[in-house]
Amino acid sequence: MIRLAIVQEPPVFLDRDKTIERAVQLVQDAANQGARLIVFSEAFIPGYPAWIWRLKPGGDWGLSEQLHGRLLGNAVQLGSDQLRPLLEVAKEMQVTIVCGIDERDEDTSRATLYNSVITISPQGTVQNCHRKLMPTNPERMVWGFGDASGMKVIDTPVGRVGSLVCWENYMPLARYALFAQGIDIYIAPTYDSGDRWIRTLQHIAREGGCWVLGAGNVLRTSDLPADFPEVERLYPDKEEWINSGDSVVISPAGEIVAGPLRKETGLLIADINVSDVNAARRSLDIVGHYARPDIFSLQVNTRPQRPVSFNE
Repeated sequence: MIRLAIVQEPPVFLDRDKTIERAVQLVQDAANQGARLIVFSEAFIPGYPAWIWRLKPGGDWGLSEQLHGRLLGNAVQLGSDQLRPLLEVAKEMQVTIVCGIDERDEDTSRATLYNSVITISPQGTVQNCHRKLMPTNPERMVWGFGDASGMKVIDTPVGRVGSLVCWENYMPLARYALFAQGIDIYIAPTYDSGDRWIRTLQHIAREGGCWVLGAGNVLRTSDLPADFPEVERLYPDKEEWINSGDSVVISPAGEIVAGPLRKETGLLIADINVSDVNAARRSLDIVGHYARPDIFSLQVNTRPQRPVSFNE
């Protein structure tokens, strides 16, 4: 049995360094309760740009620029030492961490953001970084399009782990690309919530014969910083749950075994048996004995995006 923890806590919103400090403490808390895999939500560092669902694209242009500037300034640059405290605590506590981040491009303009999820090993290294392929609706005014170079299933001490972010999980071919790599623990950091979303995750678990972890994003008006601009207009209800979370653990049979954690904060802890995937795939293995490769095939372009060259 493997113990895992899904962290359903708000970040220190729009403050990268303080959010990382909070994440370190949460990792320690989870590890001290025996968790070997610790999962954070979509864009946890430094927070999901929830304002995009309330601003008007034209009329709120100035406010959008102001908030985007704060997000950009607090986004994570993977080539820097910004994540060092999180890497060090992974090594200290000997845990695997999966965490959503706002990632700032370092290769070209240095001004493009990506909705990324990173996997940190117990050796304190970033094993993988997956950038969300297709930002959803107004998210396209915040994040660039990712590629499939990080769409990998990673061997970890807790099993073979992979991740798709939020509505990427509605992309059948993206799911299949993970299933085809022998995934044991399928992680879905998300801003979505509610019963319809949970039913989607249950379907994915049954479809892939794998454990599914829905890492929900939780945020209240009271979690916004005191200097958040025009908060009275955008979030007039001081008691509002901007997002209710709904973190959940689902077995390879599609059954909920922990959660959903709704409108509350905390650690969702569960003990799972990774070998349950073998029993689930005995009758239905959609990339194995239930596949028809003579009829269907999937081709994935795993090459990373190349910067534009003026010489070409």
